[in-house]
Amino acid sequence: MADERHLPPHEQHGHEHGHEHRQRHDHGHDHGHGHGHRSVRGRFAHGLFRTHTHDSADKTDAALESSSRGMRVVAVSFAVLMVTAALQAVVVVASGSVALLGDTLHNVADALTAVPLAIAFSLGRRAATRRFTYGYGRAEDLAGVVIVLLIAASAALAGYEAVVRLLDPQEVRAVGWVAGAALIGFAGNEWVARYRIRAGRQIGSAALVADGLHARADGFTSLAVLLGAGGAALGFPLADPVVGLLITFGICFVLRDAAREIYHRLMDAVDPALVDAAERVLGAVDGVRRVGAVRLRWIGHALHGEVEILVDHGMSVARAHAVAVEAEHHLIHGVPRLRSATVHTDPHGPAGADHHATLSHHHVPAHRPH
Repeated sequence: MADERHLPPHEQHGHEHGHEHRQRHDHGHDHGHGHGHRSVRGRFAHGLFRTHTHDSADKTDAALESSSRGMRVVAVSFAVLMVTAALQAVVVVASGSVALLGDTLHNVADALTAVPLAIAFSLGRRAATRRFTYGYGRAEDLAGVVIVLLIAASAALAGYEAVVRLLDPQEVRAVGWVAGAALIGFAGNEWVARYRIRAGRQIGSAALVADGLHARADGFTSLAVLLGAGGAALGFPLADPVVGLLITFGICFVLRDAAREIYHRLMDAVDPALVDAAERVLGAVDGVRRVGAVRLRWIGHALHGEVEILVDHGMSVARAHAVAVEAEHHLIHGVPRLRSATVHTDPHGPAGADHHATLSHHHVPAHRPH
């Protein structure tokens, strides 16, 4: 529909008809582009003004496999962290260590982040509908918001307990067990962190990577509990609540980083290096005279792109279409995690021509890379 603006009014209806069918079913060869059933006028509209999309069975299978793997990672990490937290909770009851309590609460919160992630991965497998035309990949971003709220809650609770214990110091018992529980917390979190980060990078899930970094931070806060236990063993009972406060500050730093990551996703931010890569790929395609706007966005753990290319104004419709298809194909294979691309072609020249004059009063000037 984005390119329908270039068609005369009497052609717009025919241009729209069968849009969804074209995207999924009317392609006959390996890369999904065929036009045997179109009229001459339909081929003209499709070839020069129409957007092009690249959907294939292997891309769909890869998406489903990514979601399935994400679900497995979430389930395993949830189990490991809950066992870790349960072992620590037993020592908290026996020792009364507020530092260990803060670490245990943080581990529980980290484990619970598996719930919104699991829901998001499950929703992400659902097919697009006429209401949710881009599918349900954005559920991962909503899960990220829930994760941020859980981290904030754990920080608030740990900080509250530390302040209470500072105002009313209590003896820490079973210092050796506290130290052992801290080491268990570190081991459990570091294992989960490596598992989540590795899988998240492989399937392209920023939410899973962020959650893995969160687990790694939790591991280091578990080591901080050792300081509190050591201080208590040396006769400094306030060391335990002081370390509890330090852990709270550490959680706040993790909260800041996680909130920034989710904010970027919600605002459709991408690494500028990905835009640079897309421009390089497009610029190398035979027939592309110039690269226009390049827009990328994450939907779940996959990238989607909308790009503009300029081709010679004297180029035939069929050739312009072939250039757009080739550009699309190169983009999908040349930009990491890019699952689909929409390519719009504009004529380059003749000098002084404004091919969008009719629409000039409808759009606020936007920044273009060139």
